[in-house]
Amino acid sequence: MAKLLYPTSLPLDVQSLEGFSVALHPYDVTVPIPDEHTDAEFLVTWANAAGNLKDAAQRLKKLRWIQSLAAGPNDVLNAGFDTSRIIVTTGSGLHDGPVAEHTLGLLLNAARRFNEMTEYQLRGKWPGHLGGSFPRSDFTTLRGSNVLIWGYGNIAKELTSFLVPLGAKVRGIARTAGVRNGVEVLSDDKLPEVLPETDALVMILPGHPSTNDALNAEKLKLLPKHAWVVNVGRGTSVDEDALADALEKGDIGGAALDVFKTEPLPESSRLWKTPNLIISPHAAGGRPEGCEELIAHNLRRILASQPLKNVIN
Repeated sequence: MAKLLYPTSLPLDVQSLEGFSVALHPYDVTVPIPDEHTDAEFLVTWANAAGNLKDAAQRLKKLRWIQSLAAGPNDVLNAGFDTSRIIVTTGSGLHDGPVAEHTLGLLLNAARRFNEMTEYQLRGKWPGHLGGSFPRSDFTTLRGSNVLIWGYGNIAKELTSFLVPLGAKVRGIARTAGVRNGVEVLSDDKLPEVLPETDALVMILPGHPSTNDALNAEKLKLLPKHAWVVNVGRGTSVDEDALADALEKGDIGGAALDVFKTEPLPESSRLWKTPNLIISPHAAGGRPEGCEELIAHNLRRILASQPLKNVIN
């Protein structure tokens, strides 16, 4: 009987995976796979230690399918698995709701300055300036604001469903232009034209050499002085020094970052002391929804020699 290993790093309704001609076995993602399970053909991963995956790549000789529950399984791809014979599927779609919700929270924080209120509360001071009138040019509300989502995919669509009812005007940037669910999506080359009209720039770009430092000093200069930047995609897509420079000079209103080039963010990073910067510890995801349905779907299909969902090509 084929064997599937599932991680204990998150709660799974294992009973919903029963009924197949497959033996289900839990495993600890922080240590090497036990010898008695190195004959597994199927492996589900989530928050695995690098050493665990590297060991699995070397010792699971019969492995033929890996179901990562991460939207971008770079940890799996970097571990040394032979992807010429092992099918790797992602957790794309499992994180749309949680990431969109977290992004909405960061945007509301940016508009309403909750982070500043907390700072004043800890000092026992009344932040009267946050309760008074703001210049109309400031980003102080989502209603009527121009929100530009750079990297308009499934998460962006979910986020848009939150933003539009709150009165925000949403546009997207993607490789291919078009209209998606009633939202105007522009091609990458239009970015310089729309950045000057942007109140909040939300970045949900994938990790890829083509997106490294996509937000650089040149593009930051195109944003209005009141604009905020929110990044929930990949830390590599932001030139962190250029962003810190812009914030220190007051060239933009603020930024909220959930991802960074180095994680955890080193104590020596200048970002910790950069003004008007909200640091979120890669917390937007981490709550995959519908894991069991995706695992069961792909398990059923691989047993039937049918194409799987979310295959990395």
